[in-house]
Amino acid sequence: MSEKKSVPLSVLDLAPIPQGASPRDAFHASLALAQQAEELGFHRYWLAEHHNMTGIASAATSVLIGYLAANTKTLRLGSGGIMLPNHAPLVIAEQFGTLESLYPGRIDLGLGRAPGSDQRTMMALRRHQSPNMVDSFPEDVETLIAWFDAEKDAQPPVQPVPGLGLKIPVWLLGSSLYSAQLAAKLGLPFAFASHFAPDLLFQALHMYRENFQPSARLDKPYAIVCINIVAADSEREARFLFTSMQQQFINLRRGQPGPLPPPVENMDHLWTPSEQYGVQQALSMSVVGDLTKVQHGLAALIRETQADEIMVNGQIFDSQARLRSFELAMQAARSL
Repeated sequence: MSEKKSVPLSVLDLAPIPQGASPRDAFHASLALAQQAEELGFHRYWLAEHHNMTGIASAATSVLIGYLAANTKTLRLGSGGIMLPNHAPLVIAEQFGTLESLYPGRIDLGLGRAPGSDQRTMMALRRHQSPNMVDSFPEDVETLIAWFDAEKDAQPPVQPVPGLGLKIPVWLLGSSLYSAQLAAKLGLPFAFASHFAPDLLFQALHMYRENFQPSARLDKPYAIVCINIVAADSEREARFLFTSMQQQFINLRRGQPGPLPPPVENMDHLWTPSEQYGVQQALSMSVVGDLTKVQHGLAALIRETQADEIMVNGQIFDSQARLRSFELAMQAARSL
């Protein structure tokens, strides 16, 4: 059990589209999960931007955040994240300024440096494939913060309307050391994507905490660790449900992303030994099992990472099983 005070539990939603379902179905499932998350006391609910992936429906991230915010009352909603290289900072400031104006005090802006897509899709998004697009990331983040933190009487030559002076929380997201270092330098909260890229988790947390420079936004480091949790009433059922995510990762690594596959009883005939090793490495920060297993897994994670907050991803084919998984995750967290 962690020596720290109770650690908040939050949700990362990729708005999965199961085989045989539509994006509309995925949106309704996300709303059901968001409403349950609000009732159960999850701290925040983030949606992730991906493009050209037929199994993920959250490409228009800010639009989906608005849909969920309009149908919940108190839940914090945000992006986990907006892939800033895909967008002009002014557009993002206006979108999130609009969300914050409609749902004050409930909106987070999490920013990622990756495109969330392939190079051809980047071109379709009308973003240049120049290295300068990546190099501009720190400056783009600082531009957004300058707009959000502007004084009421500020009149910059270009300003987001709405957005200027709205103090919208900005997070940096990462799966490497780059964003950890930048978050520390800028004095911003940091979230690590260990749910699919666990290898550098502890190194990134150490770098972030050791190099953190207090800012007007944050006086001490604040780190979210994102993991996968697939929970069910029995460990066998949980492992069965987890095979959907395992299959999804195989397909992604084969360059064949698609809808979330239904679970299977046995994975042996679906992957090669090398694929099995790669998927198990990528998904090693996953807690799969019944309530007791999830309790132990969460306790160990909090103890080892000293995370300020845990964010949970769960790609589960059946929507009711998905709701039950998040319900069990919260039960486990409350027992710690």
